[in-house]
Amino acid sequence: MSYANVSDILAERGISVHRSTIYRWFIEYAPVLRKKLKRYQFTYPDSSWQLDETYIKVNGKWFYLYRTINKHGTTLDFYFSPKRNKNAAY
Repeated sequence: MSYANVSDILAERGISVHRSTIYRWFIEYAPVLRKKLKRYQFTYPDSSWQLDETYIKVNGKWFYLYRTINKHGTTLDFYFSPKRNKNAAY
């Protein structure tokens, strides 16, 4: 995943961050995260995952919650949208 991809993903969620800022974050925080997460055994991501779509009411308005989960039930990504269409799902 490139820094531009991360910037685009954040922009989709309403957070404007330039790719060079993400690069600087990576340079500064990657060693810290590596040290803290070293105690956990990470395996390669499972190739199987499921997309869950749920219609929920928040403050009297209906919204769609899209959630991607792996076979263990761990949330990989999510998206909250007032619309249900192809663009909202992607």
